[in-house]
Amino acid sequence: MQSRSGGTDVITAIGILEFSSIAAGFEAEDAMLKAGAVTLTVARTICSGKFLVAVHGDVDAVRAALDAGKIAASGMVIDELALPNIHPAVLNALGRSVDLAPGDRDAIGVVETFSAVAAVLAADAAVKAADVILFQLHLAMAVGGKGYFCMTGDVASVRAAVDAAVESASSTGLLVGTTILPRPREELFRETL
Repeated sequence: MQSRSGGTDVITAIGILEFSSIAAGFEAEDAMLKAGAVTLTVARTICSGKFLVAVHGDVDAVRAALDAGKIAASGMVIDELALPNIHPAVLNALGRSVDLAPGDRDAIGVVETFSAVAAVLAADAAVKAADVILFQLHLAMAVGGKGYFCMTGDVASVRAAVDAAVESASSTGLLVGTTILPRPREELFRETL
């Protein structure tokens, strides 16, 4: 099955660990990659001197990688996520491999969360709920430890996707805000890309 983001639907999982120490994050990243057949999605420092590692692969490999990372960085794990059956659009947006055609640029929906994990969960809920293109997913870089994502589609689809994301992020108290912009100027797509 082809997703609107251009990827194919493959059952895969994502695992994320957030560490309070950059050094421990590097050590955990190494252990995670050695523990199983996973692919590194993201590994970088994030705001406030923390480190984030995300890997994807089959569910068992991701769980093994998370276990290895937690052991390697004992006591330094702040947050974690193991999400099976992640929508391929989330991985594409994390990898920044999403190109928008001119016809894809309709309404923009933006969802902002207090954490990287909450942003991934909310983005996954959004793309599973409606026919939208997730074209950007930022995890806690220079935005105070927050995460946010942008999606496009017709107004009704974007509204349905934002509603699903709000439900996901609100359930943990990690929603910061949302906006839906119908027929935005072309510059907004360039600015957010």
